[in-house]
Amino acid sequence: MIYVDGLENSIYDRQVFQELRTGRITCAVVTMAFWEDTLETMDRIGQWHDFAEQNADLIVLARTTSDIEHAAATDRTAIMLGTQNSSPIADRVRFVELFHDMGLRVMQLTYNNQNALGGSCYEPRDSGLTRFGAQVVKEMNRVGMLVDISHVGERTGLEAAELSEKPIAITHANASSLVPHKRNKGDDLIRAVAERGGIIGIPTYPKICGEYYSASLERWCELILRTVELAGIDHVGIGTDIGRNEDQAYLDWMRVGRWTKGEFYGAGSAASPGVTPPPDFMKTTEGFPAVEAELRRHLPEADVAKVMGGNWIRVYRDVIDPS
Repeated sequence: MIYVDGLENSIYDRQVFQELRTGRITCAVVTMAFWEDTLETMDRIGQWHDFAEQNADLIVLARTTSDIEHAAATDRTAIMLGTQNSSPIADRVRFVELFHDMGLRVMQLTYNNQNALGGSCYEPRDSGLTRFGAQVVKEMNRVGMLVDISHVGERTGLEAAELSEKPIAITHANASSLVPHKRNKGDDLIRAVAERGGIIGIPTYPKICGEYYSASLERWCELILRTVELAGIDHVGIGTDIGRNEDQAYLDWMRVGRWTKGEFYGAGSAASPGVTPPPDFMKTTEGFPAVEAELRRHLPEADVAKVMGGNWIRVYRDVIDPS
């Protein structure tokens, strides 16, 4: 069975690559940028080429689903490059194609702040998709880059879903009707994404899993099953948002970057500011086979295969493969 992790957030080394293989991960989307600019992100792409060369027995960089299939056939994990912000394109629409040429396949429109493309889930008012944002969505469609709306505001997300001619993704968030949190998404937005062939990836990040985070695999899989009821079996996957080797400095960079001199807790709070330990069932991606086993108690095998990775592959084929 194919396993896909639609969004990871780790600091990678060979041990993490070995964990991907132990967990039988067929493909993982990695985060190269939160606030990073053009040059910094290009440097990260270069580092990933180094990783792929130095760990060629474990990983391979993927630009198409054929690359993912090749990785599976050779017992390796396909690494798909992604960013959690559009900061790398530096407000230049032509840079979308340039980064695509360099291997970028998934880009989130906004991270935790308003930017030139649209509004963020943490802004007090969501501006919606800007004129520039609309041009970027169209360009991402044209070149074959997946639009990610995980951190955008509701209005911005709905407008992106309505505009996009290809499926889009909420790579790592939950339904706010199940877990109330600014980072999670409304039912109308989730349905809009699903109706257009897109997907929502269910995370294991404790701060946005609410009562479903109880270090219980059974409880977390209930969150998957309830999301399936909302979005449909063809539109739910896994996007762990796992942060292997994550420390406080990395967390601080994710949250405050260079945009403030003060504190911002992201999905956390002043009462819970630090790194939250991962759930026992997904301390590493080695936990994926146990998720499959638990889902088999509730869903037929064909449906389990969709959630574990098949739905992601279908979206990637629709979006990133050359037409």
